[in-house]
Amino acid sequence: MPLIFLNGGAMRGEPLNYLLEGAPCAGEVTTAPQYRFYSVGDRFPGLHPVAYGGAPITGELFDVPMEVLRNRLLPAEPPELELGVIALDDNRSVLSMLLRRPVVSDPQLIDITDYGSWHTYREESTR
Repeated sequence: MPLIFLNGGAMRGEPLNYLLEGAPCAGEVTTAPQYRFYSVGDRFPGLHPVAYGGAPITGELFDVPMEVLRNRLLPAEPPELELGVIALDDNRSVLSMLLRRPVVSDPQLIDITDYGSWHTYREESTR
């Protein structure tokens, strides 16, 4: 089963977690500091790899069966995201959803990198 880094609606306690069909959470993890993090129209987050100016982003790691990934999780992802491989701060490589390259110039994007996580951004932006 592949490990996948999730940082939005499919995390524990979030409305899309049911898509994982009970896949076990391997804990909270942080990316290597080589990503910018965006809110896409305040609907969902997206990671974008960068050569410089990145930061560590917090999310959750799940041990997802390939069938669940193929049949449930990926079909539910918005078209602005695509499956890719990211680096964690402990040098492991895992799957994650990334912003498609042309989308980065989309005016709906809000750079939320400094918040460090989707949860923090949503908590602080609703205050």
